[in-house]
Amino acid sequence: MTTNFQSIPLIDISPLVAKCDDPNVMENKDVAEVVRLLDRACRDAGFFYVKGHGIPESLIKEVRDITHKFFDLPYEEKLKIKLSNETGYRGYQRVGENITKGVPDMHEAIDCYRELNKGMYGDLGDPLVGTNKWPTDPMNFKKLMEEYLVLCTDLSRKIMRGIALALGGSVDAFEGKIAGDPFWVLRIIGYPGVTSTNDDGLLKNDIGCGAHTDYGLLTLVNQDDDKIALQVRNLSGEWISAVPIPGTFVCNIGDMLKILTNGVYESTLHRVINNSPKYRVCVAYFYETNFDAVISPLDMCLKKTGGNKKLQTAVYGEHLFHVANGSCRGLALEQCKPDLASLKYCLEL
Repeated sequence: MTTNFQSIPLIDISPLVAKCDDPNVMENKDVAEVVRLLDRACRDAGFFYVKGHGIPESLIKEVRDITHKFFDLPYEEKLKIKLSNETGYRGYQRVGENITKGVPDMHEAIDCYRELNKGMYGDLGDPLVGTNKWPTDPMNFKKLMEEYLVLCTDLSRKIMRGIALALGGSVDAFEGKIAGDPFWVLRIIGYPGVTSTNDDGLLKNDIGCGAHTDYGLLTLVNQDDDKIALQVRNLSGEWISAVPIPGTFVCNIGDMLKILTNGVYESTLHRVINNSPKYRVCVAYFYETNFDAVISPLDMCLKKTGGNKKLQTAVYGEHLFHVANGSCRGLALEQCKPDLASLKYCLEL
């Protein structure tokens, strides 16, 4: 359960990054301290910054810079990779096409998913069969993003190893049938600057992305350094800004981790409001479970919570479609109960 946190903690995870594959990892006092801080951050806020993550700051910035260049292109160029059900829900969305709780979001984006082959997960995975729709302009966009994806996947695995230790489990507790073959999602997002005004002449606060939780295990957010837009809601309902810290990622946990921990860790509501007159970009990498993983509270987490199962079992792939296609995006996890009938409805939208 989240608390009335007033700021988002910053954790130097370099000891964990260096030692997480060591079988005696918890004997290292520096790693043990990182694990303690991860546990506290996941309990108190569900959000934290990481530094010492090993991904070059130059690459992090280059990813944002090339994203700005793409969104600066005319619409007719961006629409060459337009998202549709025929593209496996991959590709470009115009401003206002993404919906949260029935309200259009004021952002544009490229949606990318781990590529699936037909029949890999039966009928469940078939709507996402296909290849990612990378733009040819700017040059090297595909090469840069694919390099970045490899590094984000590896970093996320290492952070999840730390979280497994924080819960008192083995370092690989989230691997195997849970996330030994992880799915991933990449959203390359652009938020137009504020240009409209209210009747009193003040800048209008358009919602770049409405309040929601993420649906996987862990999210890595790479945001512009000079614009404050991401906000996280604490227990009292206050919105706390995730002020950019250069060279860091903002991390948050998602619905699948909430289920696995039986609510010990919270998937916290967050939203984006770009109050700046300048265009803002954010590249969000979502580290997920296995696509067909059946997610239920872990025994070690049931023991921590009195032995009673507080959250329903979910199949990740069903939850992904149910939330991402709009029928319960923005609702609390316990309000969202995926079933095959609703899943079919979502896929027909």
